[in-house]
Amino acid sequence: MTTTLPTDSGARLPGLIRRLTGDEKHAPSAHSTIDVLQVLYDRVLRVTPDTVDAPERDRFLLSKGHGPAAYYAVLAAHGFIPDAWLDDLAGPESRLGHHPDRLLVPGVEIGSGSLGHGLGLAVGTALGLRAQGLLKPRVYVLLGDAELDEGSNHEAIAYAGATGLDNLTAVVVDNESASYGWAGGIASRFTVNGWTADTVDGRDHEALYAALTGHRPRHPHLVVARTESKG
Repeated sequence: MTTTLPTDSGARLPGLIRRLTGDEKHAPSAHSTIDVLQVLYDRVLRVTPDTVDAPERDRFLLSKGHGPAAYYAVLAAHGFIPDAWLDDLAGPESRLGHHPDRLLVPGVEIGSGSLGHGLGLAVGTALGLRAQGLLKPRVYVLLGDAELDEGSNHEAIAYAGATGLDNLTAVVVDNESASYGWAGGIASRFTVNGWTADTVDGRDHEALYAALTGHRPRHPHLVVARTESKG
């Protein structure tokens, strides 16, 4: 599959995000993800509006599905959805709900928003691609740090490490909203199970790009993107 990566969306995103209203309580969640999403769609993911069903496309799964304003804005900036859809978030006839719906929004891979499900779905997707002999596509999943309080994530972390799912990259946006946390930091919870990991400034696009493309053979990869504290 030949994919032309889109150009930089940064100039358009602020105006697109401002068009989304009605979910202000989740604005910090959306704001924390915007830089990761921009770098992924501008520079990393091999998927376009014309290849959303291509077997060889990269897959992006938004596990942090609540507060999806930034995600919708990025999809609009890259032509997956019309800009006009942003003016009717969660309206009676709108395709854009408070949680993304893969059956309604082009480019969305999973319905998400119920925390704790995305990483397990990403592991299953990566395993399915391997079983089909599709070795080029990568699976990227974006989680929040508080989401890791859900126990299902830790089964997925352990399984991915044990099976060496090197076509999987998990991105944890760390805005210090987790209730518990981990001694040694978030990355330690993954590396002890065989993952490779990079921890970077979640607003630094060059650092994010290097980390998102820094996966190594025979290991799933983690990127911890630190942002300002939610509190």
